[in-house]
Amino acid sequence: QVQLVESGGGEVQAGGSLRLSCLVSPSIFEFNSLGWFRQAPGREREFVATITLGGRIDYTGAVDGRFIISRDNAQKTLYLQMNNLKPEDTGDYYCKATILSRAYWGRGTQVTVSS
Repeated sequence: QVQLVESGGGEVQAGGSLRLSCLVSPSIFEFNSLGWFRQAPGREREFVATITLGGRIDYTGAVDGRFIISRDNAQKTLYLQMNNLKPEDTGDYYCKATILSRAYWGRGTQVTVSS
């Protein structure tokens, strides 16, 4: 059974950093791509970053240069290092794993950035 469990969210002041983690079970190698999405209050869920099994990485423009996505295959964990956080980064952050056309989601972790 596929499970994605996010952690690492919290409250931070603008300019601060957080690192999100997503534990992927049973195996991280099953998935073509892994990614992070976020949903701000009152808004639709949006793409943040993705990394493929082959190592290709993409970011949404709003976080490019501030966020870093990475994966540790041995630890079965996906990471999102978030630096220079802004109030507009506030939201629930979700981990997504995709294999072919099937997608799996975690339950999310909350990030709050205060000005």
